[in-house]
Amino acid sequence: MQQPPRPAPPLGSLRRAPVQQRSAERLARILDACAHVLEETGYENLSTRSVAVRAGVPIGSVYRFFPNKRAMAEALARRNLDAYADRITARLATPHPASSQWHRAMDVVIDEYLAMKRTVPGFALVEFTVPAPRASRQANYEVADRLLGLFAQPLGLDPADQRLRTAFLVGVETADALLQLAFRTDPEGDPAIVGETKLLLRAYLVRYLDGGGTVHDRE
Repeated sequence: MQQPPRPAPPLGSLRRAPVQQRSAERLARILDACAHVLEETGYENLSTRSVAVRAGVPIGSVYRFFPNKRAMAEALARRNLDAYADRITARLATPHPASSQWHRAMDVVIDEYLAMKRTVPGFALVEFTVPAPRASRQANYEVADRLLGLFAQPLGLDPADQRLRTAFLVGVETADALLQLAFRTDPEGDPAIVGETKLLLRAYLVRYLDGGGTVHDRE
């Protein structure tokens, strides 16, 4: 099975990558400010000037890294994805019975997303991509590949397996839609819908993840 075609990747969001610790710290402060301004005003009212004021830096410092607010929000979204991957990795590093390892991994994927949705400033608006028409979004492709990469070694998966990559993409897209529904139903994420989402993912992915990542054909 062929991997579904990917949308064209976005242009690099950073004008200039920081090379010194001081620059890296300033960039982190700008992205922190971006997250808080997003939380307070929404994406439409986000501006490079408001972020500069919130970060306590000259407007030129913002433009040194970003040409516009979209590029800034894209960098925040990428930082969110990196943080999400780090949180999952840390959770899975704790010992757990191998027989239920992949079930636990799927629960961790959902639980860490929920935790970020509830606690990380600006995450509810940006998550892993900036607001855009759904047809042009590619974030879930990146999330799916990142998750498969994280689980490849501990679960004995082949990250180059195209059917497995498609399965992870379908799982991410499905979970994304259901968890958006959960938060539309309840500001904290409706627990019943969250529970059903976990059950659905397990039922779908058992075909691919039971038996060390071997795909079991059931045609």
